[in-house]
Amino acid sequence: MTAASAAIPALKPASPALMASLAVTLIAAVTIAGAWFFQLVLEILPCPLCLEQRYAYYLAMPVGALTVIAARSGAPRPLLLAGLAILAFATLANAGLGAYHSGVEWGFWKGPTDCSGPVVNLGSAKDLLSRLDTVKVVRCDEVQWRFLGLSLAGYNVLISLLMAAIAAWGFAATAKR
Repeated sequence: MTAASAAIPALKPASPALMASLAVTLIAAVTIAGAWFFQLVLEILPCPLCLEQRYAYYLAMPVGALTVIAARSGAPRPLLLAGLAILAFATLANAGLGAYHSGVEWGFWKGPTDCSGPVVNLGSAKDLLSRLDTVKVVRCDEVQWRFLGLSLAGYNVLISLLMAAIAAWGFAATAKR
């Protein structure tokens, strides 16, 4: 052993709970930042299903951050497992919602009546012209943007599955310890 190697402390490997919850939190934050960029900068407005798909990210950020803090402070394993389970289930459910939305976009099935299909209630004739100038209906069954054949809902499926897999790995690895 040399003097230089003695001066460098041995790095303790990070726990799987810490690594998984940190990764899911960062992916959720970057994804939401991207969604807001598309909405506010590129002016690609979200439909109602798009907004619902953001809920899992809004849940994953604070739950993930709390799980990171818990893992760093040496919290009991059941608490870490609970945080990772919430992250895994929320992101897996979000992947299902994204797959449903993608199916609506591809015309595999009908979407919710509030954002797809024909417009049936136009209100009174007196207010119609004034409302038409101010309201932009964003339909769930019309794709506003695609890249490499996938819409934003399709990318949400992939991102959510990745996050669910990371959280599930963290859960399994933490449960073994």
